Amino acid sequence: MKFLVTGGAGFIGSHLVETLIKQGNQVRILDNLSTGKRKNLHPKAEFIEADIRNLDQTRPAFVGIDGVFHVAALPRVQASIANPLECNGSNIDGTLNVIWAAKEAGVKKIVYSASSSAYGDSKELPLKETMKSDPISPYALQKYVGEVYMKLAAMFWGLETVSLRYFNVFGPNMAAEGAYVTVIAIFNRQKLNNQPLTATGDGEQTRDFTYVDDVIRANLLAMASTKVGQGEVINIGNSDNRSVNYIAKVIGGPVEHIAARVEPRNTLADTSKAKELIGWQPQVSFDEGLKRTIKWYQDNANEFITRK
Repeated sequence: MKFLVTGGAGFIGSHLVETLIKQGNQVRILDNLSTGKRKNLHPKAEFIEADIRNLDQTRPAFVGIDGVFHVAALPRVQASIANPLECNGSNIDGTLNVIWAAKEAGVKKIVYSASSSAYGDSKELPLKETMKSDPISPYALQKYVGEVYMKLAAMFWGLETVSLRYFNVFGPNMAAEGAYVTVIAIFNRQKLNNQPLTATGDGEQTRDFTYVDDVIRANLLAMASTKVGQGEVINIGNSDNRSVNYIAKVIGGPVEHIAARVEPRNTLADTSKAKELIGWQPQVSFDEGLKRTIKWYQDNANEFITRK
């Protein structure tokens, strides 16, 4: 089959492209390289450099495509607070452009990379798809609007769609600086530079961290499943949460606590719907995934050590 991966030069997108090609598929990447990296482009994939915010630029990428994995986004809460207009343009306008270009080109199905941030700061755990969405940041709102558009696309525009709500994806080749950065990446970079690990607030906030290989497998299963296609929202998490302090202890080194951020206190995914609809459940434990990620940072230390 021939697939389009928006954001295919990014962390999750590049892993997805590699897996699709290994399985013998043709792959086209659509990316503006604003956060993705040229070095992440797979040599066997076709690449179109374009911005999803520009529909005219975007349309040619969808011609002849069987299915779209819409991974492209400007992510992270803090970036969306600092630059809400830019993020809104990519995450909402860009998503609608992807839907419309897919409709015009006769694409069959879109798998949308949604976000667990749509739940907000829920005190009830685990988080289930039936719970009310309550975004507490522009990014969370934008990703939630994308889910709603996916459902409307299935209702009105003849597309099969499904939204996968990721819970804190991590793994090799994740960004260590900039808008995409997560606490695991920050700590690894700080460790390599002999700096204290900076934990926000008291460090006891917990996250359900999901290894990237499991997320890629969820995308493939969602694309293939005949049980989804009407804009269903599905949690993709590890069903196991750990605190920031726990991660700091595993990585090792002195910890410095800095100002708390506006963010959910705890997250934990209920993944029973994923098992039911797409036959997915996590296979890589958090500790195993963290072990692999730490090793990857160590093996690529020269890329992250700051030279004075």
